[in-house]
Amino acid sequence: MLESVKKTGIIEKFRTHDSDTGSPEVQIALLSERIGELTEHFKTHKKDHGSRRGLLMLVSKRRRLLDYLKKCDSDRGNSLDMTQVLRRHSSAIDFAQGRIGPCRRSC
Repeated sequence: MLESVKKTGIIEKFRTHDSDTGSPEVQIALLSERIGELTEHFKTHKKDHGSRRGLLMLVSKRRRLLDYLKKCDSDRGNSLDMTQVLRRHSSAIDFAQGRIGPCRRSC
């Protein structure tokens, strides 16, 4: 779970107006931060499959929000801040699906 101070900082960075807490930009940024924390969690807890399922659900929710944002307002969907957030967590999907990580073959 995100700390309230960290969450407030993310909301202030990505909000579109003063009382904004639920715009797609803010939701995507918060989801990206949670995805990053879960990715770090899996580096030490490799067999936590329940949380891995939750990570995949968060990634798909973020993907749906991004698709909505690009469909409704392409300028907001392609903003520089959003691409930086996503680039930082781009490997979370591959990690959650087991595509990257330690070698699974026994030599």
